[in-house]
Amino acid sequence: MSDIETAAKAASAGWKAAFNAGNAKACAAYYEEGAVMTVKPFGTFTGRAEIEGFWEKIIGDGFTEVDYLDPQFSPVDNTSVRLASGWKMNKAHGVITNELWVMQPDGSLRLRTDEFEVQG
Repeated sequence: MSDIETAAKAASAGWKAAFNAGNAKACAAYYEEGAVMTVKPFGTFTGRAEIEGFWEKIIGDGFTEVDYLDPQFSPVDNTSVRLASGWKMNKAHGVITNELWVMQPDGSLRLRTDEFEVQG
């Protein structure tokens, strides 16, 4: 396993822990400032503030306990990794088609792109 893949797995686990703790601000901190998140059927959210608002609403509506089902981490290059996975939580399930985790100047990974679908 590559170093970038290991780092992406750790970042993804951190995001899931923040969500399951009900912390929308911490969830949003895992995104780049100009990140784009596309959520079918809810729309597109651009920038950390809009993304935080989406997660705040979802958490406020009682969604929690997210888990990824058979996550596939695919290194793009030495500084980025794509993640695709099924997911489930207490009140919904779906599929992640494209999470692009990108290495930042400080060595952390943040989401530049997040595309997923709520299927039920």
